[in-house]
Amino acid sequence: METQELHRGRLIDHIQLVVRDLPASQRFYEAVLKVLQVPLGGTAEGYFWADELFVSSADSLAAQGRLTGRHHLAFQARDRAMVNAFHEAALAHGGKDNGGPGERPYHPSYYAAFVLDPDGNNIEAVFHGAAERSAPSVSITF
Repeated sequence: METQELHRGRLIDHIQLVVRDLPASQRFYEAVLKVLQVPLGGTAEGYFWADELFVSSADSLAAQGRLTGRHHLAFQARDRAMVNAFHEAALAHGGKDNGGPGERPYHPSYYAAFVLDPDGNNIEAVFHGAAERSAPSVSITF
């Protein structure tokens, strides 16, 4: 078996979205993840994935014929420019504006943009302000 490497944060192992139009969703997510510097992990018949995000069609084995409901996902951005690029890429690839780039009242320096993906999920990119990470991610090799 080929060695694989995963990168994980602290709380979520993975999230699955089951979508109506997989090609439209793949175009959308490939574009926004590219500007967030997150590579697509892979694709196969009926699904694609990137890090903790798994997106499949309703007819995939994992979905069991059911669409997921509306979700809110917030992706981390490295700076305000990345939030702006996320919003622009999302709108250019099938997303709908749900709150343009700007500061939010959640805490000082919270800078975010919100879009609805092709299935109506509320997708956010957020920059929390200047901070120092102990590591970019947790790397798991198996």
